[in-house]
Amino acid sequence: MEATRCHWGLALAPFLFLVAAPNHAQAQSRGARNKPANDPINCPYTAGDPKILEAAGILSLGGFSFGKEDSTAEIDEYLGSNDVRWIETAHFKIGVGLGPCKIDRKEKARLLDELQRLAVHMPSIKPEKIRILDPWLRAHIYAQRAEDLWTQMQGIFGVTDADFPDGTKPWDTQGKYMGIGPFLGEKGKPEVLILSSQGACSDYLRHYFGLLTRMSQRWNILDRDVLHLVIHTGQGDLDEDAALHGHFVFNLSQQLLDAYKHYSYEIPVWLKEGLAHWLERSINPEHNTFNGSEGAAAIKTNKADWNRPTRALVQGNEAISLAQLVRIQGFGELELAHHYTVWSMIDFLMSEHPKFVGQLLDDIKGMVNEQFMDDGTGMDDKHRAAFKTHLGMSYAQFDRAWAAWVQKHY
Repeated sequence: MEATRCHWGLALAPFLFLVAAPNHAQAQSRGARNKPANDPINCPYTAGDPKILEAAGILSLGGFSFGKEDSTAEIDEYLGSNDVRWIETAHFKIGVGLGPCKIDRKEKARLLDELQRLAVHMPSIKPEKIRILDPWLRAHIYAQRAEDLWTQMQGIFGVTDADFPDGTKPWDTQGKYMGIGPFLGEKGKPEVLILSSQGACSDYLRHYFGLLTRMSQRWNILDRDVLHLVIHTGQGDLDEDAALHGHFVFNLSQQLLDAYKHYSYEIPVWLKEGLAHWLERSINPEHNTFNGSEGAAAIKTNKADWNRPTRALVQGNEAISLAQLVRIQGFGELELAHHYTVWSMIDFLMSEHPKFVGQLLDDIKGMVNEQFMDDGTGMDDKHRAAFKTHLGMSYAQFDRAWAAWVQKHY
């Protein structure tokens, strides 16, 4: 399988070689030629060794329930030759069906840090010698990235795993409602499947969910209380690892936002999109994802610099107000200028009022009615009150404070 680039725009050395695996890995590989490529024994960094897996925080390398199936083996059978590497961690179930990827010089420092962290518990990984990320290594990297995002999102929310119920019994109506399960309020672990082609992705979504789409898809599997994300690298520039990493974080962060205190109703679009943009752009601002809706024109921009157009909106008194943003109900209603604005508003809040996003989410997620059932009724009032309670600002005052900050910092 040909290696794809991990980043764009730089010429690679004419000769790049796969680093030979250590002797013990070579031995197990030779002894497992009759096993599928994604069999745990064929992982050159763990060989399925329970001690290594436990030290690395890995619960399983396959065989767990996923999507609509009781076992990943059934998905392997349906997908055929996609060679998905499966990893279950403390908080995620992940399938990565990607080929080898050449490391670009611009991305080497970032990837070196990630590889060094993996090597702590998988000593057969030699970060300084790696020039190509093989399929197993890419799977381990994405599992680590998922757990990194989990930690980051919990920091934003201001919670830990201990704040959520274990899911074994209904809420007793005492104290704050935190959902119905241990995974930010969901019963099941968030799931992610990354595939290397549009065809494989479309086939999977059509077969299991009856969906006809060519794009990444987030889906709520109600009977298992699981949020499911499917991505493929055949869209845009996602064959580049930096772009795929950002796209992964953009979508998974929205999945975790939905999960928080259980996915029972929608929260304002501006908040979901703004925070996802902020997280994605912190990885690499050259690659940007935009949520869309069926029938809406796709939003695209090649701009890496969003500061300048945001400042121009503010100086021209053309920026949409927070009061207007709160009324937007669908992603398809957001224009490019709105994307700049919601990203920048989150940038302002995370810079000047870093606890507020968590406070706002605490107020508007986990709302219940008089029957103690999840109920988002009264969202607008709760949202407005949060700005007054935690920031001491009306929407108009927030708009002015944000605009002043933009002109000073952008």
